[in-house]
Amino acid sequence: MTYRTRNFLLGALAALICLQAPLARAAAYPERTITLVVPFAPGGPTDIIARILSESLSQSLKQSVVVENKPGAAGNVGMGQVARAKPDGYTLLLASTAIAVNPALFEKLPYDPFKDFAPISELVDAPNIVVVRADSGMKTVADLVARAKAAPGTFNYSSPGVGTKSHLTGEELKQRGGIEMTHIPYRGAGPAALAALEGTVQVASVALPAAEPLVQSGQLTGLAVTGAKRWPSLPNVPTMQEAGYPGFISETFSALFAPAGTPPEIVALLAEKCREAFANDKARQTAQAAGFEVVAGTPEQLTARMATEIPAVKALVLRAGIKIQ
Repeated sequence: MTYRTRNFLLGALAALICLQAPLARAAAYPERTITLVVPFAPGGPTDIIARILSESLSQSLKQSVVVENKPGAAGNVGMGQVARAKPDGYTLLLASTAIAVNPALFEKLPYDPFKDFAPISELVDAPNIVVVRADSGMKTVADLVARAKAAPGTFNYSSPGVGTKSHLTGEELKQRGGIEMTHIPYRGAGPAALAALEGTVQVASVALPAAEPLVQSGQLTGLAVTGAKRWPSLPNVPTMQEAGYPGFISETFSALFAPAGTPPEIVALLAEKCREAFANDKARQTAQAAGFEVVAGTPEQLTARMATEIPAVKALVLRAGIKIQ
């Protein structure tokens, strides 16, 4: 064997090893427990989705997937932790829409939503709902707009807090309807919905699960949901688009991310397992009971949503004059 031939064969062997290394790495993954970080307290909507996913991934990947709640600073603490984690597929983030909203609300963040994360899958999304007391005399969004215009400066609306998608829904309604309403933030969607029921505020903009039982019982009137289509269990409540506001879609999503630099074959494997997890009837029913519609999309779809959502939220926050923290 000549020197040149020997070097060629050694080079070819090295190239083959390099080509097979990612495949071997993916085949071996996971070899130990995976930590799924939820940047909010236990029991909330994002945590519910995390529990569904962790149970399914534990079964399909044959390794434990442990949910770790890391609340604080509107989700920034947990998201920052994952941004700094080793990109090996063993630390994952289950984020809410906060990952797309917080860049518009905080001057400094412990992460960059584009540079520090590898999108895996948008798992579920959920519309908000605009509600009023059943005895208010308002049956449609047009009624609300007319009433608010007739009595400027007298309308208040509640939401689960500053910077939530429900808050941004209320601000978009104000801008597009040309009305004045004072925002009254509450600690959670439940108290915000009750504020409308008790008459403390005239309108509430909240996540759907908090208000749906009160709409179903006839105590609140649902003026509109903010999804792309009507909610299955509230078929008589129109969408904001049907109410005359084209393109008015405001949803809260829960999505899975990994630290940037996570091998693409691991990202692809996790995306596939996410689709399998939410193809399960029980998982779908649990998610819908919590007010979510299953998406289970691809990494490319989640990347596209982030690219659209973040600048849109920044523009809305700027127009509404919401204070940056």
